[in-house]
Amino acid sequence: MHATMKIIGMTCAACSARIERVVAKVEGVESVSVNLATEILNCDFDDSKISVDTVKQAVEKAGYQWAELVKKGAVDEDKIRKENEIKTLWRKFKVSAIFVIPLLYIAMGTMISWISAPVPTVIEPMAYPLNFALIQIILVIPILIAGRRFYYVGYRAIWLRSPNMDSLIAIGTTAAIIYSLYATVQISLGQLAYVESLYFESAGVIITLILLGKSLEAVSKGRTSEAIKKLMGLAPKTAIVIRNDRESEIPIEEVVPGDIILVKPGGKIPVDGVVVEGTTAIDEAMLTGESLPVEKQTGDKVYAASLNKNGAIRFRATKVGSDTALAQIIKLVEDAQGSKAPIAQIADVVSGYFVPVVFVIAVLAFAAWMLSGQSLVFSLKIFIAILVIACPCALGLATPTAIMVGTGKGAENGILIKSGGALELTHKIQTIVFDKTGTITEGKPEVTDIVTYGGNERIKILQMAASAEKGSEHPLADAIVKGADQEGIELLAGKEFEAIPGQGIKVRIDNDLILIGNKKLMEVQNIESEHALKDADRLAGEGKTPMYIAVNHKLAGMIAVADVVKTSSARAIKKLTDMGIEVVMITGDNSRTADAIAAQVGIKRVLSEVLPQDKSNEVKKLQAEGKKVAMVGDGINDAPALAQADIGIAIGSGTDVAMESADIVLMHSDLMDVPTAILLSKHTIRNIKQNLFWAFAYNVTGIPVAAGILFLFGGPLLTPMFAAAAMSLSSVSVLSNALRLKRFKAQH
Repeated sequence: MHATMKIIGMTCAACSARIERVVAKVEGVESVSVNLATEILNCDFDDSKISVDTVKQAVEKAGYQWAELVKKGAVDEDKIRKENEIKTLWRKFKVSAIFVIPLLYIAMGTMISWISAPVPTVIEPMAYPLNFALIQIILVIPILIAGRRFYYVGYRAIWLRSPNMDSLIAIGTTAAIIYSLYATVQISLGQLAYVESLYFESAGVIITLILLGKSLEAVSKGRTSEAIKKLMGLAPKTAIVIRNDRESEIPIEEVVPGDIILVKPGGKIPVDGVVVEGTTAIDEAMLTGESLPVEKQTGDKVYAASLNKNGAIRFRATKVGSDTALAQIIKLVEDAQGSKAPIAQIADVVSGYFVPVVFVIAVLAFAAWMLSGQSLVFSLKIFIAILVIACPCALGLATPTAIMVGTGKGAENGILIKSGGALELTHKIQTIVFDKTGTITEGKPEVTDIVTYGGNERIKILQMAASAEKGSEHPLADAIVKGADQEGIELLAGKEFEAIPGQGIKVRIDNDLILIGNKKLMEVQNIESEHALKDADRLAGEGKTPMYIAVNHKLAGMIAVADVVKTSSARAIKKLTDMGIEVVMITGDNSRTADAIAAQVGIKRVLSEVLPQDKSNEVKKLQAEGKKVAMVGDGINDAPALAQADIGIAIGSGTDVAMESADIVLMHSDLMDVPTAILLSKHTIRNIKQNLFWAFAYNVTGIPVAAGILFLFGGPLLTPMFAAAAMSLSSVSVLSNALRLKRFKAQH
């Protein structure tokens, strides 16, 4: 069984690592993953051994107050909670800022020569040292109250033997406060020298800067999930339902399958369904990317969140709530944003041991400076600076934030990437296998050429052919009938229809005997057609299927039908080739047709006459060559190959089975989205590597500087206040770098 939980209260990567360790130890848990950026826990477990409550208890045991099972439709609640969290953090920061400014002024005013305005005489440190100390205590108390959560969470984590970032902040600022209180007591006893040993302002500034960093971090994290919010905002909140011949507007949650729903012009479709009355044009750009409205009539499907343009319709609800196409898209994006990429494992391992190691380093540095002869105050500064600057936040946010923005950017462009692993692997693809029908081609045969003989007119040939073929169920016959319909040609009544297996058809129209079929039909019927052989060869060489048309045993014309190539196919394949990726086409068609289509789009390697069940074996053969292989397809028969490939890419207009088997779904059915997906993967992984590099580099350089390595060689000493500013900026910089992915542009 799978459970998805929202964890409240995580502050850094050490928190997520702790939860993963504790939950993984529960007997019956098969896998667990915690995403710091989304605050989501994904857990697979054996429900015959444990329940969801067992997992929740394990989360509580890890030191977190509560976790809730993520419910369908709970997005608005989560959005409100995040907005409230941001408001609370900003409010706490403002409170602490209001008090820290005078605190810093009073504490540092007499020491900084460029501050011209002196402090009031009544709190002048040399004249009234006790007042000087007491006013600082009064000012720091509201700051400590604003940052009380750091102490509650930090010390609780230490008690549970899983220290985190809050623990480092709590210990560091507590040390500064306790020593300052000790100095205040000494001042009251007449030891006036202790007036220079007050560090209330250090604790106050540290907490204020970290609250600022947390506020900026929360805002940035909110921006990483904007794609989800946009998708959520597409769905209407209410629907007009007709029950017992009465119209009533009800919340969308109350719509059930089978309800008849009325949608007026300009209204949004509330759920998926099938039109039962009326005609209209519907804008489905949010699903398909197609800018032109799609004509809808009785029997046609409609989808939630699409826009009804110009006609009132009634439709029967077929899929509601989490079953709608939009809800499935949202779930795919949410699952991807909540997943972890393999590259994140490095940060996870480091974060799990980071905080205890930092604490040990801080203690050792404190002891070393004390033994070297430095004062307690100096050594305490070193101790506090190390604890404050060393934060695993940046490490924990490096990967998930980039994945959130990357998958969100993909969703904006109609590219649904199902997992962080798929996003990471896609940029390594060396060979892409394209299915032909419905992927490179439209999958809908069309009339492409009409050749006439014996003085016959083009319109007459098409009319004769369509009138004869309207009784046939063959896909090519359907293409001819549609071709005549598109040109507004009136069909004639036919009789004595006869299908001739392997050759074509025979039918009588207005006393004329019409024969339509292949070269063999002409030969069997003794119809002279040698003069048309050149045309037939030319059309076949172009990947088209030529059909001879004879009227009263004389060749009258030839109609070519082909599954036309998508307009984007050649551009996409050229782009992939330019990127150094090998492109292969796979099809069940004969080699001549397959080679002709491949030549049109610039594909050099063709696997033709491949049976549906053998497509996955062909992918295996390519993988056996040592290549990372992606498969692009749209049909049920592509599903095994999509699953076999390292990355399966399904065309959004294809079947549910194909999309279920794939790692990436292209909602726009535009092959230019294939190179876009690969480039998006490259940009995202590069962004993750940048984030990890700077997060590691920050800590590798920051901790020695805080420990006084520069001071040892005559350089400056890093004060706790600057350490706090640097720590806050590290997380914000990682998030800002991830947000640069929002500038990524799709290929066209």
